[in-house]
Amino acid sequence: MIIYPTIELMKGRCVSLWRGRLEDPQGWDVDPVDVSKSFADAGAEAMHITDLDAVAGSDGNASLIAEIVRKVGIPVQVAGGYRTQEAIDRAFDIGAARVVMGTIAVRHSEWVKAMAKYYPDQIVLAVDVLNGQVMVDGWREAAIIAPETLIEEFASAPLAAVKITDIYNDVDATESSIAVIAHLAEYARAPVIASGAVHSIDDIARLKYVPNIAGTLIGRALVRGTVDLKEALAVAAEAKGKVAEFI
Repeated sequence: MIIYPTIELMKGRCVSLWRGRLEDPQGWDVDPVDVSKSFADAGAEAMHITDLDAVAGSDGNASLIAEIVRKVGIPVQVAGGYRTQEAIDRAFDIGAARVVMGTIAVRHSEWVKAMAKYYPDQIVLAVDVLNGQVMVDGWREAAIIAPETLIEEFASAPLAAVKITDIYNDVDATESSIAVIAHLAEYARAPVIASGAVHSIDDIARLKYVPNIAGTLIGRALVRGTVDLKEALAVAAEAKGKVAEFI
């Protein structure tokens, strides 16, 4: 299982969102480039960046993301505001490995499928779920489509992955998200990346046993120090133990 250490950017700073609200960020006194390089130094195989300004319609972090991609030395998956082919092209031109698409995939699914065919194994479908509903526009609005239906709609698209976030668990740190993500992973043909599921090392150990989970994002837990990246990578790399059979 691949660990994707994660940073969220707003106005050039690493932030976390209080209860997922774009208007209420918590800033961290760290340098985004230095943090990203520390992920690679710890042994991470890849990382994830979410541009929260781009989610809100700005491109203020574009040069910073380009610098991180250039300096970090590992594949970088980018998310936030990729609504046009020009924006996707720019991401790949600066060296990003993958582009994550969420709201646009709900509203213009055929176009995103076409982009997945144009960039095979480079587009990630984001499915952000709150109380059984797909959320769009930075988790501020509920879509009509069910998450299972959205995932199935992209079954034939050559996606790199499907990123599934249980928003409720991400903001309230409950233990429900693994069950939610495990359920939705059953509908995915592409590998699944869990998001919002890891608050402790034990969560990584549990995720390893969920079918079709290929990786997980870890962000706030790293910044707060509740998860050590080297320990997380070691747990993710361990061989699975035998699971007892129930009769």
